[in-house]
Amino acid sequence: MTKWEYFTAPILTHVSTQILNNFGSDGWELVQIVPGPNPESLVGYFKRPLPEAK
Repeated sequence: MTKWEYFTAPILTHVSTQILNNFGSDGWELVQIVPGPNPESLVGYFKRPLPEAK
């Protein structure tokens, strides 16, 4: 069974593509994005598989 780790991060709307690409290059998959505390920001919820223990 795949085990996951999760991460929540603020996403500034004026640089959202750059932020999302950076997280994606680190292996994070965007699960959901919701409005943030102000109109210039969103909150992104990410997941990625944990490395298998040997």
